[in-house]
Amino acid sequence: MATFLYKLGRLAFRRRHFVALIWVALLTLAGVGAASAPSAGSTSFSIPGTEAQKAFDLLEQRFPGSSADGGTGRIVFKAPEGEKMTDAANKATVAKTVKELGDGSQVVSVSDPFTTNAVSKDGTVAYTSVTYDAPGMELAESTREALEKAGDEARATGLTVDIGGDALQAAAEPGAAGEIIGIAIAAVVLVITLGSLVAAGLPLLTAIIGVGIGVSTITALANALDLGDTTSTLALMIGLAVGIDYALFIVSRYRGELAEGRDREEAAGRATGTAGSAVVFAGLTVVIALAGLAVVNVPMLTKMGLAAAGTVVVAVLIALTMVPALLGYAGRKVRPAGEKRKANKAKAAEGRAKPALGVRWASFVIRRPAAVLLLGVVGLGAIAVPATQLELGLPDDGSQPTSTTQRRAYDLLSEGFGPGFNGPLMIVVDAKDSADPKAAATTVADGIKDLKDVVTVTPATFNKAGDTAMITVIPDSKPSSTQTEDLVHAIRDQGAEIKADTDASVLVTGTTAMNIDFSQKLNDALIPYLGLVVGLAFLLLIVVFRSILVPLKAALGFLLSVLAALGAVVAVFQWGWLSGLIGVEETGPIMSMMPIFMVGVVFGLAMDYEVFLVTRMREAYVHGESPSQAIVTGFRHSSRVVVAAAIIMMAVFGGFISSSESMIKMIGFGLAIAVFFDAFVVRMAIVPAVLALLGKKAWWLPKWLDRALPNVDVEGEGLRALDDDKDDKRDEDRELVQV
Repeated sequence: MATFLYKLGRLAFRRRHFVALIWVALLTLAGVGAASAPSAGSTSFSIPGTEAQKAFDLLEQRFPGSSADGGTGRIVFKAPEGEKMTDAANKATVAKTVKELGDGSQVVSVSDPFTTNAVSKDGTVAYTSVTYDAPGMELAESTREALEKAGDEARATGLTVDIGGDALQAAAEPGAAGEIIGIAIAAVVLVITLGSLVAAGLPLLTAIIGVGIGVSTITALANALDLGDTTSTLALMIGLAVGIDYALFIVSRYRGELAEGRDREEAAGRATGTAGSAVVFAGLTVVIALAGLAVVNVPMLTKMGLAAAGTVVVAVLIALTMVPALLGYAGRKVRPAGEKRKANKAKAAEGRAKPALGVRWASFVIRRPAAVLLLGVVGLGAIAVPATQLELGLPDDGSQPTSTTQRRAYDLLSEGFGPGFNGPLMIVVDAKDSADPKAAATTVADGIKDLKDVVTVTPATFNKAGDTAMITVIPDSKPSSTQTEDLVHAIRDQGAEIKADTDASVLVTGTTAMNIDFSQKLNDALIPYLGLVVGLAFLLLIVVFRSILVPLKAALGFLLSVLAALGAVVAVFQWGWLSGLIGVEETGPIMSMMPIFMVGVVFGLAMDYEVFLVTRMREAYVHGESPSQAIVTGFRHSSRVVVAAAIIMMAVFGGFISSSESMIKMIGFGLAIAVFFDAFVVRMAIVPAVLALLGKKAWWLPKWLDRALPNVDVEGEGLRALDDDKDDKRDEDRELVQV
């Protein structure tokens, strides 16, 4: 592989006009496609195989036109102090609001609080519910604007008016200021690492082009493939981070090759052949981790993972072709690494030169490997302890900042009707096989009334055929609480007994039940997903490093860093430790997607650092250095770049912490802290300590397996053979000249 990529890098360097033209054409084509494609809403949300989804599907079949999974909006009214909502003026305001809302094109129904008993016992709070014909995140912007306008007009009369429900949900976006700060930090780190503005600009430029192609392609295909706006979020986040890092590694290696005295075309080929090989395998691990999200069997996650994986593939291809081409354009503006090396050599000759920080650190670890290993493992283990108390759930309006209208509406409803009112449960009674459907529905309702944590059970509503009924249950606890989850399980357990007695099936659904099922599905899929991703990557790393223990150590180190990151997330977002520092206003269960999301993303990125750092050590070991010397050599050439890459990654992810959306804030924090633990503790401390303790055993591989594995030549041994051939050719030419 190294030889092929070496030739590719030289070709891209020589044919830079052609290569640049191809990528600019692809960017233009993707941009035109995105601009001309019909707009698409968020991807449809479904959870195949869960009881809540089965109930939704049954409602659509038995209650045609009911929009069982349609979005809902609630306008909550509170009378001024000393007044009641039943006063004539306030009733007139509510009636006007109900009439205006009923004229919406996507509106299925609007309730009148004074005919549906939607007024609190003290008369101060009332609400109207709006049902739409499309899920909340797929509603047209004009529909949301109409809902907000109705609330503003009612508020102008002196009432306290806030809006809740999922109708106001939109694709969460990170704060623009945070993204800009993240990119600015990345630019500063690149300038410090690469030594010039031109060299620093190359990774930024290529990453932006790669993300532009990836996100534009997703936008162009969004309507046809039902991708939606949320699908591009992960692609943007991962594509930008890996795009910068992959280009950084190749540019850094290019400068190192120049410092060895090679001409620029040869240096570009060498950089692509060596660092480019590491980029290919690092990219493969990320692609495996992201594409593996399909194991969860949630269409939305599958699409997000595949879209992000496609963007990573684009980033790899750009690093292997466009980066060498741009290096050709840059010419002498990209200087060799360590131009002060001559002065340093002079100082070294006088005994005054200091080894680089990476060399000094590696030497320290080699002298005290057991202590460093123990400290790193115990430290991360201690941080991981809160993960044992992990509670999963999905954010609702109660987790929104108190400054939002959704949160204020949530609080008003809790104040007027109790906390469970924000998360009603919908019970679907399938009595098609029952001899007496009405008696079966009554039995279900009576049984639920006797359960703990139930406030209200509404009478059953039957469909036209009379074989299916809907019952609404109001819990006594808030939607995200463990008490509500226990109630859902209790109703389902009771349904098994009712099925035996009445031949009627009982299904629990609604937003709250859907969230519970989604969390459980993700939790059940975590171990199979982890086994698939780690197993495939383990096999891939065996091929790369031609070792058993090095890939095993890499996988165990990754698990340690992910557990520590989850512990930090629990401590901040669930327990509230230091939450004020990053603006967490409401603590609660951890987003159910967080563990599996972190496993997928962090594993891919962690293997990036492992490949880039350890391949340099492997290269030195294969070329004759002792195991200890190889560790030092690896740090001499790669530690500075790996640290820079980690800081850039943390800056990009950290930019998402500024988002007002709790979900995006949690993702940004979790990924940033995971990269910190993995890069600075696992890869910079635990990895060299383990390798120092193992010595030559680290690179052991059974002979039969060595013969069976393909030789991918990541360390560039084939390039050394090319050097030998060139030397032989020069010797032959000299002999001919002499003759």
